[in-house]
Amino acid sequence: MTKDVEVVDADGHVAESVEFFAELFQRYPDQVSVRTDTKLGVLVEGRPYPDYEGPGAGCPPEHGLTTAAGIDPTSADGVIANADTDGIDQMVLYPSFGLCVPSLEDPALGEGVARQYNRWVSEFCAKGHGRLHAAAVAPVEQVDTAISVMTEAKELGLVCTVLPPALRRRNLDHPDLDPIYSAAEDLDMPLGIHGAPGIHLPKIGVDRFTNYIQVHCISFPFDQMTAMTALVSGGVFDRHPRLRVAFLEAGAGWLPWFVERLGEHYESRGDWIEGGWRRPPAEYVAAGNVWITCEPDEGTLPAIVEALGDGCVMFASDYPHWDGAWPNATTELLEHAEGRLSPQSLTRIAGANARTFYGLS
Repeated sequence: MTKDVEVVDADGHVAESVEFFAELFQRYPDQVSVRTDTKLGVLVEGRPYPDYEGPGAGCPPEHGLTTAAGIDPTSADGVIANADTDGIDQMVLYPSFGLCVPSLEDPALGEGVARQYNRWVSEFCAKGHGRLHAAAVAPVEQVDTAISVMTEAKELGLVCTVLPPALRRRNLDHPDLDPIYSAAEDLDMPLGIHGAPGIHLPKIGVDRFTNYIQVHCISFPFDQMTAMTALVSGGVFDRHPRLRVAFLEAGAGWLPWFVERLGEHYESRGDWIEGGWRRPPAEYVAAGNVWITCEPDEGTLPAIVEALGDGCVMFASDYPHWDGAWPNATTELLEHAEGRLSPQSLTRIAGANARTFYGLS
């Protein structure tokens, strides 16, 4: 199949630069430093980032990127060239190291790193000739500060704010977080749920494994199902009907099954959650509250479209990570869609839905 549709990558990643880390070390010499125990990574507040040993192990830094020849995520020109190779027209870039911001314990450090990252990534994308966009980070454990950071990020042109799947002692339906959701509505700022093992976010089920590959298998879907359970059954979308949330990097095949499972609980025991959901879960998908990203080669896309429609699924490459499909992500998407998705559905999944979700011009 030839490429005759616009492709918007709804979840790629940026690799923070040497200059970004140099500024970080200079600004916070007592809290952020290079590891000196012969292992790659940094120490933040005395904890290794990433933490790639022990329960819930993350990815060792030297193995994080794809080994495909020609990969160059170190500059905007490099990312654009890689996008051209893969047939991607526009990209929305999520953090790598920056995903750790919600885990930082010192409020001043969390705010400072968030604002530094958001400024840095906005400048990075400004060099992308209108083809690169980015998600912001915010210290969501500090609600008022997070709202201020989100507001600044919107002014910087960032198109989304990252939310972790859960906080240290609160799930995402906790009423303390309602001001963040109200601010996101008012700013027309969608939220992207994105976890990652090894960055000291809550370990949802993965603390039973110390092998990174085993951790990776379950961390993303467990994270996303936890987040969706909280947001849907906890009534967040009822209290904030204009909120748009994407559940990222777990594939899309689980969504119809999980919406059906949530629906069974809504019908039989929905009233057990005081102040919770007011509608069957599938209605939040139809209303545009729930969005999801698919893998380039995901075989269940036709079933997802049949069950929930084609308006909630966005293509994502996970560029430039080891488990992404670069430089063949677009090719795999088109090949798996041929004869199985209508041209209209392919157009929406490949790019149009991401334009709508992120508010891209």
